[in-house]
Amino acid sequence: MSDQDQRFSSRIGLLLSVLGIAVGTGNIWRFPRIAASNSGDAGAGAFLLAWIVFLLVWSVPLIIAEYALGRKGRMGVVGTIAKVAGEKFAWMGAFIAFVATAIMFYYSVVAGWCVYYFSQMVLNPLPISTESSMQVWNGFQSSGLPLVFHALAMSVGAAVVWKGVKSIEKANKVLIPALFTIVLISVIRAVTLDGAGEGIAFLFTPDWATLAKPRLWLEALTQNAWDTGAGWGLILTYGAYMHAKHGVVKNALITGVGNNLVSLLAAITIFGTVFAVLGAEMSKPEVLEIMRTSGPAATGLTFIWMPQLFAKMAFGNPLAILFFLGLAFAAFSSLISMIELTSRILVDFGLSRKSAVMSVCSVSFLMGIPSAINLTFFGNQDFVWGVALMISGAFIAFSINKYGVSAFRKDAVDVVESDWKAGRGWELLMKFVIPAQAIVLLGWWIWLSVTEYAPDTWFNPLDPYSVMTMLAQWGIVITVFVLSNNWMVRRTLGSSK
Repeated sequence: MSDQDQRFSSRIGLLLSVLGIAVGTGNIWRFPRIAASNSGDAGAGAFLLAWIVFLLVWSVPLIIAEYALGRKGRMGVVGTIAKVAGEKFAWMGAFIAFVATAIMFYYSVVAGWCVYYFSQMVLNPLPISTESSMQVWNGFQSSGLPLVFHALAMSVGAAVVWKGVKSIEKANKVLIPALFTIVLISVIRAVTLDGAGEGIAFLFTPDWATLAKPRLWLEALTQNAWDTGAGWGLILTYGAYMHAKHGVVKNALITGVGNNLVSLLAAITIFGTVFAVLGAEMSKPEVLEIMRTSGPAATGLTFIWMPQLFAKMAFGNPLAILFFLGLAFAAFSSLISMIELTSRILVDFGLSRKSAVMSVCSVSFLMGIPSAINLTFFGNQDFVWGVALMISGAFIAFSINKYGVSAFRKDAVDVVESDWKAGRGWELLMKFVIPAQAIVLLGWWIWLSVTEYAPDTWFNPLDPYSVMTMLAQWGIVITVFVLSNNWMVRRTLGSSK
């Protein structure tokens, strides 16, 4: 069966696979830290409110768009964007795909970290101090093991994607229910700890004054853009394999709400655990500072603090094993979708699936080596391509606007009788609100780079967090794809151009 003819066997298989895209390390690793960083003196509840608002006005509209684009185009990102927006915009699809692929290069490294720490929790005693926890981290990073586990992650991902959507569906039918089970067990254990209630209450208590801070709203939008997978092109890729009879609006809401539910459960676990273990010996500001401190490559809370916190509680070792196993499952479910996105594009270009998967995983391993051996390079790539997701979301909105938002809704969204209708509200979001959010957020990140991250070297492309390093890398990629536009159209659509 060709890739064009493959379909998910059921709606539940589709939903679990798309939840595998949405639920990743950003839910478990990044979200609790961002919530703590944007809390007020009373709590983080106001941030949660802003975060839910952007779920509805950024993530869900884009997820609806991606499902519908995939079902309508029945191709990878490049071919679909060329079909919908017009052949001269195939380069936009290529850029969307490259952003997700560039993230895959270092995301595989993170998946390797998760597997390594899972093995450490199984085989060795938990570290009981910050010093011993740092020794584990530094010893790992200074060895050749990050490369070994990076290779392992890419190999497992290749094995899953090798046979196409059927094997992807089977893998996610195991990974996602197992991940939800692990998260629930972790939550139950966390809420039963003495002192956990204070941390959980802090998480949900709003400090209304913080809503006046523009940064809180921008951080809430950023978190939604990064942890739901909206605008990445990943859901579009899986949408190419959905049955025509399956609607997109219900699926999009289930995907977005399911993703954010996992984020909340992870935050309950971490807020409850940190406050319970450290609350007896530290003040609330000191506890929050630990949660907010990113550490090397934003790893502090997850890889340095959590192992030693588990060591201080009853039944901490089994919980640590489950925590890092869940983190590994979340990483792999997302990594699989990134491999599939790039592989499907190469299949559209004319390669066999096996050749495409081998090419993608081999090149991805090589391109991930710098991030595996150098955390500064890792941080640069996370910064450059994480911010580029705003452009990806804008390009998806542009494609639908180029087709005609109202026409696209009638032709590709509101076409299944049993589905909810997106209606005019979705049209307004795609036409005005999504582009405005992308522009504001992109401008904010550029402003931060100039004023905070690299104020004295913002013009230096070799500075890892400068404006110029973003613009230079984006510019090179966009130039290559614009020059290759007609070739990509011929390979995907068979146009005479």
